[in-house]
Amino acid sequence: MSRIMKTVLVIAFLALLASCSSGPKKRVNPPRASIQQLAVQADGSWQLSVRLQNFSSVSTTFSTVTSKLMIGGQDAGSFTVQPGISVGPESADVVIARLTPTLGAKLVVASAIASSQSTAYSLSGNIVTSEPKGNYPFNYDSTLNPAPGLNGVMR
Repeated sequence: MSRIMKTVLVIAFLALLASCSSGPKKRVNPPRASIQQLAVQADGSWQLSVRLQNFSSVSTTFSTVTSKLMIGGQDAGSFTVQPGISVGPESADVVIARLTPTLGAKLVVASAIASSQSTAYSLSGNIVTSEPKGNYPFNYDSTLNPAPGLNGVMR
C-alpha cells in the first residue's frame, strides 16, 4: 500500500471517529439569587438589585423568583419578581425588586448605615425557570456593607 493511500485511510478513519463524538455535555445546575444592592427609598421602601446567577452550561430563562429576606436576624418581608430574562451560560444578570420592610428590618439597616457596619442577610425561596424547565428551591447567606459616598445604599 502506498504512503498516500495510508495517509488517506488514516484521515478517513479520524474523520469517521470525530463524527461519532457527541458535542459538549449540557449541564443544568440550580440557579441562585442574591442581593447585589439594597437602596433605601424616600418613602421607606427598599429597592433591591437582585443578582440572578446561572451556573449551567446552557442559557437559562428565569420566569419567577420568590424569596423571603432576613436581615440582621429580622424578617424583612418577601418579594416576587417575574423577570422573563435569559441569562447566558455561567453568567449573571440583575433585576429590580421592591420591598416594604418590617420595622425591625428598617431599624437594622438604619443602624448599620449610621455606624458604617456590615449586616448579615439571608434569602430563601424558589426560582422557576422556563428554559430549561425547572423549579429550584434556594438558600443564600451573605453580608451587606454600607456603600461609601452613597447615602442609604448597602452592597
